[in-house]
Amino acid sequence: MDNAIIAQLERIRGRFNELTDEMARPEIAADFEQSNKLARERAEVEDVVHMFADYEAARKAADEAQALMADGDAEMKELAEVELAEANAVMEALTEKIRRGLLPRDPRDSRNVIVEIRAGAGGEEAALFGFELYRAYARYAERKHWATEILNASESEKGGFKEVVFEVRGDGAYSRLKFESGVHRVQRVPETEAQGRIHTSTATVAVLPEAEEVDVAIEEKDVRVDIYHASGAGGQNVNKVATAVRLTHLPTGMVVVCQDERSQLKNRIKAMTVLRSRLFDLEQSKATAEMSEVRKLQVGSGDRSEKIRTYNFPQDRITDHRIGLTVHNIPDRLDGNLDDLIDAVATADEAARLEGLGE
Repeated sequence: MDNAIIAQLERIRGRFNELTDEMARPEIAADFEQSNKLARERAEVEDVVHMFADYEAARKAADEAQALMADGDAEMKELAEVELAEANAVMEALTEKIRRGLLPRDPRDSRNVIVEIRAGAGGEEAALFGFELYRAYARYAERKHWATEILNASESEKGGFKEVVFEVRGDGAYSRLKFESGVHRVQRVPETEAQGRIHTSTATVAVLPEAEEVDVAIEEKDVRVDIYHASGAGGQNVNKVATAVRLTHLPTGMVVVCQDERSQLKNRIKAMTVLRSRLFDLEQSKATAEMSEVRKLQVGSGDRSEKIRTYNFPQDRITDHRIGLTVHNIPDRLDGNLDDLIDAVATADEAARLEGLGE
């Protein structure tokens, strides 16, 4: 293990000991809120501190074994060689675990998400592909026992989605879906193509961690609210009562529309949820951009203009351009079997961040 990581571990252990001492003070123990805060911070580093102690014990055992090999007789040397090999194996395994434990955790990983899919180049074909992407994520959520709910949708003439915004609620939803942000490209022969030519279309996916009121403060004066009659499916109610809500965030010009509910209040609540999440995402993106060195170590930037994946139907091939991965069986993937694609990108991202650890 290199010196930079050792120094980092020693700093963490020092802070761990400080927290332990603070929590033992009577005035802290009596303050439930402060005690909980310190306990959470201590718990975050406890595993790494214990692994570091085990690593140091193994390193001491290795040093003692080497000393025996230098000064002992033949029989002692043989025993010392076995002990040295065992100690080195323990240190090697602990080094990998410690490096992973030192990686900064994304505090948003456990959050629910807002997923926005928009048809890009390709007209009707792009909208149909947008619907297929929505269905893939909805099926994936089912496999994970997560709940999904459409917040707003704009359908195309042939049943695709020009735009769909939906919520995914479940533990770890953001940690799994965050790598899906970007441009998804599809290559196939549309059903309406008489000459059998392959068309290329795109859909843009944005995955936003759902924000809470404490994350983003939105002033009432900064939001213009427009109420109007919903369009599209929804029964007679949409023609009689104005229930659709459009929120415009004046400082940023951001617009959110929600019309899927028959209640104006519910649409307004949903629209505010989306607006809050978009503003939160905007703030987080600015912070990430400032950490330019960190961003270089990540797989993909999460930029929605970045082409991340191509679905080639004639060759039944999906290519993830960020990591050069190719898989097959598109129908199975669009039925929600996405774990191997997501795992591969998440693993590559972790490897890239591990590479920069200690720099």
